[in-house]
Amino acid sequence: MCGELRVKDTKKILALALVSLTWSPAAFAVGTVAGTDIDNVAEVSYEVSGSEVTETSNNVVVTVAEVLDVVVTLQSPPKPVAPGDAAEELLFRVTNTGNGNEAFSLVLDSALAGDDFNPVPSAPSSIYFDTDGSGDLSAGDTPYNPGVNDPVLAPDAAVDVFIVNDIPAGVLDGQIGRSLLDAAATTGSGAPGTVFAGAGDAGVDAVAGNSGANDDDTGEYVVSDVQLAIAKSAAVADQFGGTEPIPGAQITYTIVVTPSGGGTAANSLFNDRVPANTTYVPGTITVNGTPMSDAPDADAAQLITLAGDPTVNVLLGDLTSASGPQTIVFTVTID
Repeated sequence: MCGELRVKDTKKILALALVSLTWSPAAFAVGTVAGTDIDNVAEVSYEVSGSEVTETSNNVVVTVAEVLDVVVTLQSPPKPVAPGDAAEELLFRVTNTGNGNEAFSLVLDSALAGDDFNPVPSAPSSIYFDTDGSGDLSAGDTPYNPGVNDPVLAPDAAVDVFIVNDIPAGVLDGQIGRSLLDAAATTGSGAPGTVFAGAGDAGVDAVAGNSGANDDDTGEYVVSDVQLAIAKSAAVADQFGGTEPIPGAQITYTIVVTPSGGGTAANSLFNDRVPANTTYVPGTITVNGTPMSDAPDADAAQLITLAGDPTVNVLLGDLTSASGPQTIVFTVTID
């Protein structure tokens, strides 16, 4: 099993292609579904000469109007980038918090005031749906085409959306560029309480909700030209003095993380899941030759459970090229 390294300085340029949309569930929608009829009949009972008589009123029907509401929430931490990077994504979630089926138009704005540089929307498309649900921009994700495949969301439904920008070549280490995703109900938007007569589901009125049927959120790119390279090797020692990977043999993994370039890879965190069909050998973690405990204590390493698997976890901290290679070693036994 390969080691995993989560740092704020990982960079990716990924291929782009078309497939169908997928939604993810949420839990924010407003009350009764639009178009629902609320029926009400009153009655009065009385006695006449010892006989009970009941009179009923006419049936009054009120049809629930559609509330137009949406919430946009950033899903990505600040994205580390280097000068000249292309197709750098930020992930957002667009949630229909209204009570009817609604289509939403999406707009990217990367020319925001108050940051250090303007990211450049990527071509040929700068907005994609996370069609494969991976959380990373990939070849399986669908480009957004305004007015053609506006996401249509049921109440409580959500869709994950990438905005994709290129990074100008002249940016400097430490600079920040911001980019915004805006979502608006295609039925209409405006001040809360604005009515769009007959424009809701099944011809009911539509009413702008608390969001005004329009919301946005902003993500940011942080320039850093530091890079971390990670290389892993394995050495097998069996119980008969050989090197065969048989049950009972031990595998010692050595992982070297090497920083290069300028800037700082802040809060660098190393994770390596113990492989299936093996058992971690207690007390075998070393970092740069120094033995570490398995417990969550003052040293940099510990054995944790990550997604149900035992995992070697090492806080490498802030790394620069001056830090030099960081070497992590641990051992497992083949079950």
